[in-house]
Amino acid sequence: MLGTLINAGAIILAGLLGLLLRRGIPEKMNRSLQDALGILIIVLGVQYGFKAENYAVIGICLALGAIFGEWRDWDGRLEAAGNRLQQRFGNGKSSFAKGFVSATLLFCVGAMAVVGSLEDGLYGNYHILLIKSILDAIFSILFTASMGIGVIFSAIPVLLYQGSISLAAGVIEPILTDPILNNITSLGGILITGLGLNILGVTRIRVANLLPGILFVPIIMAIIAIF
Repeated sequence: MLGTLINAGAIILAGLLGLLLRRGIPEKMNRSLQDALGILIIVLGVQYGFKAENYAVIGICLALGAIFGEWRDWDGRLEAAGNRLQQRFGNGKSSFAKGFVSATLLFCVGAMAVVGSLEDGLYGNYHILLIKSILDAIFSILFTASMGIGVIFSAIPVLLYQGSISLAAGVIEPILTDPILNNITSLGGILITGLGLNILGVTRIRVANLLPGILFVPIIMAIIAIF
């Protein structure tokens, strides 16, 4: 789990640097910074989205994920967690929950989080997570500078999510073939694109309610392989 600890630590330290930068940013510049981040995240999401092995599988998993996510209200639960943290640490700033939710989704969605955690858990190789830590640190600085301290607390779900994968690596690793990972990457890219649109304020997609779709990818592909 060393790689995950480094990743979480990088998010926190970079976020603290972002807080220092935030103090000198005017409101108009802050909005422009969020717009720039939104555009960049959309581009990244589209890039990942084209890595699918089978778009029919992606569509089915998104639909199933939406049904399950809406049923269990993953988005509401994540935002509620952000609001509780805001009441405790946010000093009433409305951007706290937005920063927490946006950063959590960005840092947790994607193949690097999954593959890196597997490598870390199976072989103690945290090279992938080290690269991810650098990328996450850059985004943590920018997100915190524009959205505030809530971004720093995204290190908690990153620690829980990636740590769980590392601990269960022996069970998960045989299931995640290259085609499955490619489809997970593509679905994650679609979710990242939705997150970018939310940051731009173009729409309000409940991205977290689509997250369970990732869990359905290996299940649907296994069913297709049988038939």
